[in-house]
This record gives sequence, structure tokens and C-alpha cells, in this order.
Amino acid sequence: MNCNELFDVLPIKTIEGILPEQVTDLAVNSRSVNAGGAFVCIKGFTVDGHMYAQNAVEAGARVIVASDRVDVDTERVAVVYVDDTMRAIALLAPRFYRYPSKEMTMIGVTGTNGKTSVSNMMHAILRHIGEKSAVTGTIGFNLDGVLFETENTTNDVLTTQQLIRQAANANCSTMTMEVSSHGLLEGRLAGTEFDIAVFTNLSHDHLDFHGSMDNYGHAKGLLFAQLGQDLEKKKFGIVNRDDLWGERMKKMTAFPVLTYGIHQSADFRASDIVLSDKGTSFHLESPEGEFNVSMALIGEFNVYNALAVIAALYAKGIQIESIIEGLAVIPAAKGRMEKVETDLPLTIYVDYAHSPDAIEKAIQAVLPYKGTERKLIFVIGTGGNRDRLKRPFMAEKASIADYVILTTDDPRDEPYASILSELEVGMQHDQYACIGDREEAVRHAVAVANEGDIIIFAGKGHEDFQIIGKEKFPHSDAMIALEEAEKKFGHQVREQ
Repeated sequence: MNCNELFDVLPIKTIEGILPEQVTDLAVNSRSVNAGGAFVCIKGFTVDGHMYAQNAVEAGARVIVASDRVDVDTERVAVVYVDDTMRAIALLAPRFYRYPSKEMTMIGVTGTNGKTSVSNMMHAILRHIGEKSAVTGTIGFNLDGVLFETENTTNDVLTTQQLIRQAANANCSTMTMEVSSHGLLEGRLAGTEFDIAVFTNLSHDHLDFHGSMDNYGHAKGLLFAQLGQDLEKKKFGIVNRDDLWGERMKKMTAFPVLTYGIHQSADFRASDIVLSDKGTSFHLESPEGEFNVSMALIGEFNVYNALAVIAALYAKGIQIESIIEGLAVIPAAKGRMEKVETDLPLTIYVDYAHSPDAIEKAIQAVLPYKGTERKLIFVIGTGGNRDRLKRPFMAEKASIADYVILTTDDPRDEPYASILSELEVGMQHDQYACIGDREEAVRHAVAVANEGDIIIFAGKGHEDFQIIGKEKFPHSDAMIALEEAEKKFGHQVREQ
């Protein structure tokens, strides 16, 4: 890209050295610098990019963007000094990648629970009806069926623009993004123009970061505010009418808002809901009339997810009949009340639930089908060095299960005893165990299970690792559980 054109986006700057005619790339990690590129020095929580300016020069950078003085040879490289490099990259990245979000329909999904399910359901339905689609979030970046790993639910601003450009270059008509409150507050979505903003729900989570539910709700609402004010554009908000925060989200945008719900009057409303352990059906009331909906997904929470999907894709212009056809065939999002396929005499689910509300919904989804003879065993952990206030509430909700195993989920540097003691405060009965080592906890769940019992492993979902200290170690709840169950029940299955 022409260097002057790129840096023209920064209105106040000081340049030392001579800018090259072209910039071939942008990087915020010195190890990612390409020859002829620009390196932006970002001050992170643990690393200051200014310390690596010389490394970037040696790797071939022709421009350094900095807020502090850097000791580099301005005969070899130009330095662009700005007041705030985080603000600078938020302006430079969209410009460098030519504002790719304008080239397709952009759907942002925010809320405490349901972001991954809603986003991936939309992606699956779009592909089912023949559209090229991309989705990014907790599970990764899925480019029309090819999955790439990513670091965060909402990536940094440079990675976000790179992913959107990839989707645009692949001729995707739609890109759906999970939008976290952290990402909104930290400006990771700068330069991303959304056409549809979806709000799922709001409940206790991340209060160590936000400080209060009011601050948390405000952060989520920024997605709606960032739809902008150009009312000549066709944009929509989609909100859960049954959630008390839905009205607040509506007030944060000037664009039309479509509502969905079960208990309150809404544009898209589900009634006559039939729940089973095999799937769900409901009657849909919509602006286009009434329809019957069936899907293989379980639980009332997935009715809400389906309604959000229907409303958002309707706002995009897709026929409701086509959306319903897609809902009938799509599987659950990976690690979201995902049933583990096995011939063993246990029913096993893995789920990402790590908030009190999500835990309650996961249990309620299967509780009606376990009968009086079977136990529901629930394994729940929480991350170390994270929102400690929610821990007792998580255990309180988990107490609905017959037997609870309190464990850890990415303990990081926090001792097992600290995490478990704060969880244990919320237990409502004495049928539980405290086991800090998650692998041991998973094995214990199978050890105490009888034939026909149901086990839900919550907190890790699709993740195949544990963060202990500062390192990632391989870990899969499902694989460990199946291995242990094969030892315990395998011979019985083979005799059948």
C-alpha cells in the first residue's frame, strides 16, 4: 500500500527519517514482520513492543510506529511517533486492509451466553442454503468450512481486519462475529462496520474486569451504538425481549430493532415448545406468519438461540422457510451441550458453561429426561485468577444435579485449594467432591457413575487444553471420560 496514503489516516504524528513509497505489511509482533512492512509498538500487559523495535528493523521493517523513543537507525527505517499506538493501529489496520467489512454483510453477536451457538448456527444455515460464509469467535475462524485456530473470542484489531479481508477475498457474502465486552471496550472492532447487531442475554460474568453489571451491560451495548447514525443504510438490532437488558440495548441504536422471545410479546415468538432429549420443536409466530420449527438441539436455551438466528437472518433478507429448513439439519456447536457419541451405557455431554446462568440452563436441558433411577453428575470448574465473585453462585446452580464435582478450569497460578474453597461455599447439599486436578475429576465422575447415568462436563467445552501456570497442557474431558468408561463398562458393552 502507498505509505503516504496509509499514514494519512493519522492526523497528528511526527516522522523521523524518510517514509518508503510502499508498505507491504502491518505487524504488532516483531516475529511477524515481513520485509518492507511496518511494525507498530504496542504496550501490552506483560510485553512492551518498543523493546523489540530493533528486532523488527532486522527482520525487514521499513517503518516503526511508536509512542516512546526507540533506538533505531533512521537511515534504515522511518519512525512515526504518535501519542497512542493502540489508537494508531485501530486506524491503520482497517485502512491497510481497505475496510473489508464494507464488502459483505457483517453480523455481530454479543451477550453472556449463546454467542458461539448463535454465530455458528447462522454460519451453518447460510452454508446449507448455498451462501459462502465465515464465522469467528471462541471456537476459531471458520472460513466457509475450513477452521483456523485463533487466540480470543474477539481478536485484536489487526487480526480482526486480516480475518475479514480473508473472508472478503474468499467471496463470502456474510461474516458473523462473536463480540465480547472486552473486545468492545478495548477497541478491537475499530473499523469494522456491522450491519446486524444481536443481543442474546446478560448475566453474572467478567465482573472482575467490569466492576459492576451496569458497566458490563454498557460494554455489550456498544455493539448497538457502533451501528452508527447513517439511517440511509439498512441495519438492524436484534434483542432478546425476555431479558431485562434487551430494552437497554434497543435504546443504544437509532436503527430498527427486531425482538424475539418466549414469555413476552415479540416480533419472533416461540410457543407450544416441546423439549426432549432427542431434540426440540416449537410454534413460531413471526412478521411473515406462523411456522412449525423442529431441530436436533436440546433445551429451552436453544429455542432462544434459534429465535435469535431466525430474526437475524430474516433481517439479512433470507426467507423464513429456508432458515427453518437449515435449523432442522444443523448439529450443536462444538462443545455446546454436545453429546459425546458412544455405545457405552452412559450419556455424556461436554459444555462451555462457566457462568451461573449457563450452568443452570445446561442442567435444566437434561434434567427432565433422567428419570428417578438415574443420577445426573455435573463437573464444574472455574478459572484461576479470574472473576472470583461468581464462584459460589456457580456451585449453587450446579447443586441442582444429584452429584457435583468441583474442580478447576485453567487454574493458571492460583492454588487448587483457593479455587475449590470459594466454589464450595455455594453448595446446597453434601453430595459433592472437591478435586483440583481436572483429569482426576473427570475420571472420578465416571468412577461414581452407574449404567444409564448422565454426566455433564462443563467449563471447557470445545477446548483441548488446560492452562496451568503460564503453560498450555493437552486436555480433553471427552477423551478422558471415554477412556475411563471403556475400562469400567467396555466389557459389558461387548457382551451385548
